Amino acid sequence: MNKPLERIVNGLVKENPTFVLMLGMCPTLAVTTSAINGLGMGISTMVVLIMSNMLISALRKVIPDGVRMPAYIVIVASFVTIVEMLMHAYVTSLYESLGVYIPLIVVNCIILGRAESYASKNPVIPSIFDGIGMGLGFTVALTIIGMVRELFGAGTLFGFTVMPSIYTPISILVLAPGAFLVLAILTALQNKFKAPSATNIKGDDIACGGNCAGCTGHACSANHMAIAEQKAKEALEMQEKLKAEKAAKAAAAKKAAEEKKGGEVK
Repeated sequence: MNKPLERIVNGLVKENPTFVLMLGMCPTLAVTTSAINGLGMGISTMVVLIMSNMLISALRKVIPDGVRMPAYIVIVASFVTIVEMLMHAYVTSLYESLGVYIPLIVVNCIILGRAESYASKNPVIPSIFDGIGMGLGFTVALTIIGMVRELFGAGTLFGFTVMPSIYTPISILVLAPGAFLVLAILTALQNKFKAPSATNIKGDDIACGGNCAGCTGHACSANHMAIAEQKAKEALEMQEKLKAEKAAKAAAAKKAAEEKKGGEVK
C-alpha cells in the first residue's frame, strides 16, 4: 500500500491521526478554540511531518538503530525551528495564538510515530505522501473541531460573524471542557454512521490484529480493551479444548484398560 493516492486516503480516512488513531490529543484539544488556529496548527504539523518523513526515509540506511530515536528528534526539531521562525516572521498573530504548542510539535507522537513505523522502513516518495496524508488528516480534523467550537461557542467562523444577532453563544465550547465535549460528539457521530473510528469496533474485528509484539504504530490504543477481551476469549476456548482432549484421552485409556481386562478374563 505505497501508492501516493492510497497513502493520502489512508491518512485522511482509514488511519486519521485524530479521529481514528487518537494521537496528538494535546494540541487537538488545546488550540482548536477557533477554526483558524486549528488550520494553522494542522498545516504547521503537516509541513514538519512531510519534511521529516522525507529526510528520515532518505537516511534510513545510514542512521544506526541504536541512535535512531535521538536522530529522529534532532531532524524533527530542526524543521520545527524553521517553521516556528517563519510563522513568527510572517504570521505573527497566529504564532502568538498557538504559543508554546508550536515548539511542542517536536514531541508530537504523530510525527515520531510515522518516522518510526513508516518513513524508516520505506522509500522517500511513499514516505512523502504518507506525510501528506497524515498531515492532511490532522489538519482536517483540527479544522473541523475548531469550526464547531468557534461556530457554536462564539457565533463566528474564521473570525467572521455568521450566527444571527439573536443567537446566544455556548461559551463553554471555547473553554477547555468544550474541547472534550466536541471531540466526544464527533466521535459519537462517527460511530453512528459507521465511519472509521478509534471506538468503532465490530464484534471481534481489531484494528491491529492484537499482535502487540509486531505493532508498527498503525493501531489505536483505544482498541487494547478489545484486544484483551479477544485474548481472554481465545484462552478460554483453548482451555475448553484442552479439557475436552484430556477427557477424551482418559476415556480412551479407560476403554483400553477394560478391553485388556476382558481379554485376560477370557
